[in-house]
Amino acid sequence: MPAEHLTVFIIDDDAAVRDSIALMLGLAGYRTTTFADAEAFLAARKEEWAGCIIADVRLPGLSGVELQSELRRLRLTLPFIIITAHGDVQIARAAFRSQAVDFLEKPFDDKQLFAAIDTAFALEEHRIRQRDSRREDALKLERLTSREREVLEHAARGLHAKEIAAALGISPRTVEVHKTRIMEKLGVRNVAELVRLAIAATPPEDEKI
Repeated sequence: MPAEHLTVFIIDDDAAVRDSIALMLGLAGYRTTTFADAEAFLAARKEEWAGCIIADVRLPGLSGVELQSELRRLRLTLPFIIITAHGDVQIARAAFRSQAVDFLEKPFDDKQLFAAIDTAFALEEHRIRQRDSRREDALKLERLTSREREVLEHAARGLHAKEIAAALGISPRTVEVHKTRIMEKLGVRNVAELVRLAIAATPPEDEKI
C-alpha cells in the first residue's frame, strides 16, 4: 500500500491525461494532486510537500525538464518522473542529468508507472528520515550552553583537549569536563558519536531554504 503521507503531483496540460493518470493511481491507493502547467504548480508549492512529481515534457510555459531545473534551483528536492509522447534522446539525457527517477514514453502501462513512483517514494522516504534525524540532533544541540557549543565546534574539527583549551583560553581539564557534560546532554557515548551528531545536524546545501 502506498505511503499515505506522500503525494504524486501530476503536471500535464492535457486534462484527459491528467485525469487518466490520477484515476489509475487513485485506484491503486496513491494520493494525487493535479496541475495544468508548471507555473500553477510553482504558485501552489509548499515546502512541506512530500512525494514525487510526474510532469510532461511539453507544457505551456516552462517545460517539464525546465521545471525540474527550476525546482533544483529552488532547492525543492521532490523526485521527478518525466513523461512524454515524443521520445527524444537529448531531452531524456537532460532529465537524467537533473536526476530524474525515470523517463517514460506514452503510452506506458501501469506497472511501469507504479515502479517509477515506488522508486521515487523510496528516495523520498530516505530524504525525510535524514531530515528528521537532523532535526532531532539539532534539538539536542540546543540544550548546550554557549561554552559547550564552542567546545563541540572545536572537537568537530578534530582538535584535541589541549588544542581546544589553548583556543578558548581554558584548561584542558575544563575542556574534558565540558565534553563529559556535552555527551551526557546529547546521550552519546564517545567523542566520535559527538562529532557525528554535530556534523549530521547541519543540513546539506540543497535543503537550506
